[in-house]
Amino acid sequence: MEKWKNDLEKIVLINSHTRNKKGVDRVGDFFAAWLGEIGFEVKRYERELIGDHLLFVSPKTGKREKILLLGHLDTVFHPGSFEGFEEDEEWVCGPGVCDMKGGNIVALEALRAIHEKFSKIEDIDFLLVSDEETGSDDSRQLTRELAAGYDKCFVFEAAGPDMEVVVGRKGIGTFEIAIEGKGAHAGTSYDKGYDANLEAALKLQKLTALTDLQKGSTVNVGRIEGGVGANTVSPHAKLLLELRYADNRERERLLGGLEDITAESFVKGTSSRLSGSIQRDVMEPNAWQKELVEAMGEIAGMKIGTEMRGGVSDANIVAAAGVVTLDGLGPYGDGDHTVRERALKRSFEERIELMTKVLAYHQERGAICG
Repeated sequence: MEKWKNDLEKIVLINSHTRNKKGVDRVGDFFAAWLGEIGFEVKRYERELIGDHLLFVSPKTGKREKILLLGHLDTVFHPGSFEGFEEDEEWVCGPGVCDMKGGNIVALEALRAIHEKFSKIEDIDFLLVSDEETGSDDSRQLTRELAAGYDKCFVFEAAGPDMEVVVGRKGIGTFEIAIEGKGAHAGTSYDKGYDANLEAALKLQKLTALTDLQKGSTVNVGRIEGGVGANTVSPHAKLLLELRYADNRERERLLGGLEDITAESFVKGTSSRLSGSIQRDVMEPNAWQKELVEAMGEIAGMKIGTEMRGGVSDANIVAAAGVVTLDGLGPYGDGDHTVRERALKRSFEERIELMTKVLAYHQERGAICG
């Protein structure tokens, strides 16, 4: 069995749902051992309720640009919901094979190859966080702070179907509007109540109208709660919503619209309160990414395609910190977040070869481009 596949199987067989701290830490321990063998030191950010975040550090020379490799240790699968590792001639199947234990293995194998060639690795670090699948609520600030120390970042989420790398991801925010009305008996005192449910329904329509698919912006009210019973004018209601946007101009439009809709009372007597935040800001394509992709293609002797995605990753966080960031450097797969998750075997080999050539160039020349 190829070494990459042998190691992938070891960690796929460990349940590492975000809330399974023991399992996430076991996966992290494998990487600590593997990367320790090739000279990395580990800086552990210990957590009580989730897995520890791990930063693997190589010596710094001051002579090269500093590279950050980025991945996550957790998966979406609760213990017992999806387990095992299987393969056929073309595919490997199991929880995390493409999202993103497979991507972490690509990074590991490239680093092993670099160490074998040069007998050392310098100016490359590898960050593995433990809570990406639940929005990186804990690790977000850590990733943002660490990112400031690097020139370029490679993120090992799954590749596109034609092995594209990802140069753009939408921003995402989750918000709640809590509405207060006034309860009243629907039969005897209907006119004395302030209907929070009706206010919620009217706000829902206004919020949905903010969606502009041509600009890549969506507002989705995914859950509504309200009222106490059929015979009572609703005294309270809640709207849970998500917004996504493809550029910063749309971000400001959506946030402004959200605040205006919250502040306006469509039903007399009701009041509303907005809470929530942007989880990950937009990752917009830029000229520095284009230069990096072109340089990687020249180094590896191949044409590298690019794509934008509506989904988010921790690449959003690093890109928002001003670091030149490319995502989608893991293997190609599909069915992620389902029991049909799989990854294409040959895509592992292609990505390992690409990243080995690129990182070797960095070790020899000090910079990939720029």
